[in-house]
Amino acid sequence: MTTSAAAGTTRAMRADARRNYERLLAEARTVFAEEGTDASLEEIARRSGLGIGTLYRHFPNRQAMVNAVFREAVDALLDQARELARSPRPHEALLEWLGALIAHAGAYRGLPGALMTASLDGSSALSPCSVPLYEAGERLLERARAAGAVREDVPVGDLMRLTSAIAFAAEQTPNDPALAGRLLTLALRGLGPDQPR
Repeated sequence: MTTSAAAGTTRAMRADARRNYERLLAEARTVFAEEGTDASLEEIARRSGLGIGTLYRHFPNRQAMVNAVFREAVDALLDQARELARSPRPHEALLEWLGALIAHAGAYRGLPGALMTASLDGSSALSPCSVPLYEAGERLLERARAAGAVREDVPVGDLMRLTSAIAFAAEQTPNDPALAGRLLTLALRGLGPDQPR
Protein backbone atom coordinates (compact mmCIF):
# COMPACT_ATOMS: atom_id res chain seq x y z
CA MET A 1 0.00 0.00 0.00
CA THR A 2 1.42 3.37 -0.93
CA THR A 3 1.60 6.22 1.54
CA SER A 4 -1.27 8.04 -0.20
CA ALA A 5 -3.36 4.87 -0.33
CA ALA A 6 -2.80 4.32 3.39
CA ALA A 7 -3.86 7.91 4.08
CA GLY A 8 -7.01 7.33 2.03
CA THR A 9 -7.79 4.21 4.06
CA THR A 10 -7.45 6.21 7.27
CA ARG A 11 -9.85 8.88 5.95
CA ALA A 12 -12.38 6.19 5.01
CA MET A 13 -12.62 4.90 8.60
CA ARG A 14 -15.58 5.67 10.82
CA ALA A 15 -14.86 8.50 13.24
CA ASP A 16 -14.46 6.22 16.27
CA ALA A 17 -12.19 3.83 14.37
CA ARG A 18 -10.08 6.76 13.16
CA ARG A 19 -9.75 8.04 16.75
CA ASN A 20 -8.64 4.58 17.91
CA TYR A 21 -6.15 4.35 15.04
CA GLU A 22 -4.66 7.75 15.90
CA ARG A 23 -4.49 6.91 19.63
CA LEU A 24 -2.67 3.67 18.91
CA LEU A 25 -0.29 5.39 16.53
CA ALA A 26 0.49 8.17 19.01
CA GLU A 27 1.27 5.65 21.74
CA ALA A 28 3.32 3.53 19.34
CA ARG A 29 5.50 6.55 18.54
CA THR A 30 6.09 7.17 22.24
CA VAL A 31 6.72 3.54 23.16
CA PHE A 32 8.97 2.89 20.15
CA ALA A 33 11.01 5.99 20.96
CA GLU A 34 11.38 4.87 24.59
CA GLU A 35 11.82 1.12 24.17
CA GLY A 36 12.50 0.45 20.49
CA THR A 37 10.44 -1.09 17.72
CA ASP A 38 10.43 -4.48 19.42
CA ALA A 39 8.48 -3.05 22.38
CA SER A 40 5.39 -4.86 23.60
CA LEU A 41 2.31 -4.31 21.45
CA GLU A 42 0.23 -5.11 24.53
CA GLU A 43 1.90 -2.14 26.26
CA ILE A 44 0.97 0.12 23.36
CA ALA A 45 -2.65 -1.06 23.52
CA ARG A 46 -2.72 -0.63 27.33
CA ARG A 47 -1.30 2.90 27.21
CA SER A 48 -3.82 3.89 24.56
CA GLY A 49 -6.67 2.57 26.71
CA LEU A 50 -7.69 0.07 24.04
CA GLY A 51 -7.71 -3.71 23.81
CA ILE A 52 -5.12 -5.76 21.97
CA GLY A 53 -7.86 -6.91 19.57
CA THR A 54 -8.46 -3.31 18.52
CA LEU A 55 -4.73 -2.87 17.93
CA TYR A 56 -4.61 -5.96 15.72
CA ARG A 57 -7.65 -4.83 13.73
CA HIS A 58 -5.73 -1.70 12.75
CA PHE A 59 -2.22 -3.19 12.66
CA PRO A 60 -2.21 -6.91 11.84
CA ASN A 61 1.45 -7.30 12.83
CA ARG A 62 4.39 -5.39 14.28
CA GLN A 63 5.79 -4.45 10.86
CA ALA A 64 2.49 -2.83 9.90
CA MET A 65 2.67 -0.67 13.03
CA VAL A 66 6.33 0.24 12.44
CA ASN A 67 5.42 1.12 8.85
CA ALA A 68 2.63 3.43 10.00
CA VAL A 69 4.90 5.12 12.55
CA PHE A 70 7.65 5.63 9.98
CA ARG A 71 5.26 6.85 7.24
CA GLU A 72 5.33 10.49 8.43
CA ALA A 73 9.12 10.48 8.32
CA VAL A 74 8.97 9.00 4.82
CA ASP A 75 6.71 11.82 3.65
CA ALA A 76 9.12 14.39 5.08
CA LEU A 77 12.09 12.67 3.44
CA LEU A 78 10.33 12.52 0.08
CA ASP A 79 9.46 16.23 0.30
CA GLN A 80 13.08 17.02 1.15
CA ALA A 81 14.32 14.89 -1.77
CA ARG A 82 12.05 16.81 -4.18
CA GLU A 83 13.45 20.12 -2.94
CA LEU A 84 17.05 18.89 -3.06
CA ALA A 85 16.56 17.61 -6.61
CA ARG A 86 16.48 21.29 -7.67
CA SER A 87 19.74 22.11 -5.91
CA PRO A 88 22.54 23.48 -8.11
CA ARG A 89 24.94 21.33 -6.03
CA PRO A 90 23.79 17.74 -6.59
CA HIS A 91 26.59 16.07 -4.62
CA GLU A 92 25.91 18.13 -1.51
CA ALA A 93 22.17 17.56 -2.01
CA LEU A 94 22.70 13.78 -2.00
CA LEU A 95 24.85 13.94 1.14
CA GLU A 96 22.33 16.13 2.93
CA TRP A 97 19.50 13.74 2.11
CA LEU A 98 21.46 10.67 3.20
CA GLY A 99 22.21 12.41 6.49
CA ALA A 100 18.50 13.15 6.96
CA LEU A 101 17.67 9.53 6.18
CA ILE A 102 20.07 8.36 8.90
CA ALA A 103 18.59 10.83 11.40
CA HIS A 104 15.03 9.68 10.68
CA ALA A 105 15.98 5.99 10.85
CA GLY A 106 17.65 6.60 14.19
CA ALA A 107 14.57 8.21 15.74
CA TYR A 108 13.26 4.83 16.96
CA ARG A 109 15.43 2.08 18.39
CA GLY A 110 15.20 -0.98 16.19
CA LEU A 111 14.10 0.88 13.08
CA PRO A 112 17.50 0.79 11.31
CA GLY A 113 17.55 -3.00 11.52
CA ALA A 114 13.93 -3.25 10.36
CA LEU A 115 14.66 -0.99 7.38
CA MET A 116 17.70 -3.06 6.44
CA THR A 117 15.60 -6.22 6.54
CA ALA A 118 12.87 -4.56 4.47
CA SER A 119 15.41 -3.65 1.79
CA LEU A 120 16.03 -7.37 1.27
CA ASP A 121 12.42 -8.57 1.62
CA GLY A 122 9.93 -7.18 -0.89
CA SER A 123 7.04 -8.71 1.06
CA SER A 124 7.92 -6.76 4.22
CA ALA A 125 5.31 -4.38 5.60
CA LEU A 126 8.02 -1.70 5.44
CA SER A 127 8.44 -2.13 1.68
CA PRO A 128 5.81 0.56 0.93
CA CYS A 129 8.13 2.97 2.77
CA SER A 130 11.34 1.60 1.28
CA VAL A 131 10.35 1.71 -2.38
CA PRO A 132 9.63 5.46 -2.67
CA LEU A 133 12.77 6.21 -0.63
CA TYR A 134 14.88 4.14 -3.02
CA GLU A 135 13.32 5.97 -5.98
CA ALA A 136 14.01 9.37 -4.40
CA GLY A 137 17.57 8.33 -3.58
CA GLU A 138 18.10 7.11 -7.14
CA ARG A 139 17.06 10.51 -8.56
CA LEU A 140 19.47 12.35 -6.27
CA LEU A 141 22.24 9.84 -6.97
CA GLU A 142 21.73 10.14 -10.73
CA ARG A 143 22.07 13.93 -10.54
CA ALA A 144 25.31 13.56 -8.56
CA ARG A 145 26.61 11.05 -11.13
CA ALA A 146 25.70 13.38 -14.01
CA ALA A 147 27.65 16.16 -12.28
CA GLY A 148 30.69 13.87 -12.16
CA ALA A 149 30.70 13.88 -8.36
CA VAL A 150 29.87 10.21 -7.81
CA ARG A 151 31.25 7.05 -9.39
CA GLU A 152 29.08 5.41 -12.05
CA ASP A 153 29.20 2.00 -10.35
CA VAL A 154 27.61 3.09 -7.03
CA PRO A 155 24.10 1.56 -6.79
CA VAL A 156 21.38 3.25 -4.77
CA GLY A 157 20.67 0.00 -2.92
CA ASP A 158 24.17 0.03 -1.47
CA LEU A 159 23.74 3.63 -0.35
CA MET A 160 20.43 2.87 1.33
CA ARG A 161 21.86 -0.14 3.14
CA LEU A 162 24.84 1.98 4.15
CA THR A 163 22.56 4.56 5.77
CA SER A 164 20.73 1.81 7.69
CA ALA A 165 24.07 0.36 8.83
CA ILE A 166 25.29 3.76 10.00
CA ALA A 167 22.01 4.42 11.83
CA PHE A 168 22.32 0.98 13.45
CA ALA A 169 25.91 1.67 14.53
CA ALA A 170 24.88 5.03 15.98
CA GLU A 171 21.98 3.35 17.79
CA GLN A 172 24.45 0.99 19.47
CA THR A 173 26.66 3.91 20.56
CA PRO A 174 24.23 6.44 22.09
CA ASN A 175 26.99 8.19 24.06
CA ASP A 176 28.59 9.42 20.80
CA PRO A 177 25.99 11.61 19.04
CA ALA A 178 28.47 12.69 16.36
CA LEU A 179 29.25 9.11 15.29
CA ALA A 180 26.65 8.91 12.48
CA GLY A 181 27.97 12.07 10.82
CA ARG A 182 31.57 10.89 11.05
CA LEU A 183 30.75 7.46 9.64
CA LEU A 184 28.77 8.95 6.76
CA THR A 185 31.62 11.31 5.87
CA LEU A 186 34.16 8.50 6.10
CA ALA A 187 32.09 6.12 3.97
CA LEU A 188 31.17 8.64 1.30
CA ARG A 189 34.75 9.65 0.61
CA GLY A 190 34.84 6.47 -1.47
CA LEU A 191 31.99 7.64 -3.72
CA GLY A 192 34.11 10.10 -5.69
CA PRO A 193 34.90 9.36 -9.35
CA ASP A 194 38.66 9.39 -8.75
CA GLN A 195 38.56 6.55 -6.18
CA PRO A 196 39.93 3.10 -7.08
CA ARG A 197 37.26 0.56 -7.97
